[in-house]
Amino acid sequence: MTTNVFNSYSQYYDLLYSDKDYKGEAQFIEDILRRHGVDRGELLELGSGTGKHGKILGHRGYRVHGIELSPEMIARAIPDENFSCQQGDVRTIAMGRSYDAVLSLFHVVSYQTTNSDLLDLFGRASEHLLSDGLFVFDFWYSPAVYVERPSIRIKRMTDSNLEITRIAEPTIRPNENRVDVNYTIFARQIKTGAVDILKETHAMRHFSLPEIDLLAQSSGFVRVETCEFLTGNAVGESTWGACVVLKKR
Repeated sequence: MTTNVFNSYSQYYDLLYSDKDYKGEAQFIEDILRRHGVDRGELLELGSGTGKHGKILGHRGYRVHGIELSPEMIARAIPDENFSCQQGDVRTIAMGRSYDAVLSLFHVVSYQTTNSDLLDLFGRASEHLLSDGLFVFDFWYSPAVYVERPSIRIKRMTDSNLEITRIAEPTIRPNENRVDVNYTIFARQIKTGAVDILKETHAMRHFSLPEIDLLAQSSGFVRVETCEFLTGNAVGESTWGACVVLKKR
């Protein structure tokens, strides 16, 4: 992930994902944290976006600090008493302190498409945790990519100001464990009828569990839980979003 693909995309981000169940996802993460003994404390979120997950977790008794590469996303995140954020690169950030858990949600790990980027991200997570601290993240799961295969998808969202149509056209890179998602966004201003057209490519890496284990072992972690993101079901060939809990040794 050598460039930030969210600088232009960020202006439409919250509307595009206004149907996303942030509350349910935050509850899912809270349940995982509590199950592994983190029922309060300080969380570091790597790739915090516009702060939706972090703020909800902050309201549930945690103190969350987010790191986000996109300054446009940071500008849309509103800090409060228990949530703060700053612009930074999740591969190189050094906060100079430790946290009870590190989170990286909404496929941030899958945006790290090179081995060096992944090792850097896992290394930063490890450095910011005490022994037995947790690293919780989700990612695209390789078995589903191979069996079900990505397809063209169209999404339409509307609010009082904008009507957005997003077309996602995947290009599969089998030798790189990567899918390049080519987005075309048509954003029409409802009052004026003006249309903005935006094109971006989001390169997404997918992972098998042996790959995750190798990354974990290389960074001082051991995998202690694996499930489908949000449902908690066992992962399998229809699981696009897997969630893993790593514990620092």
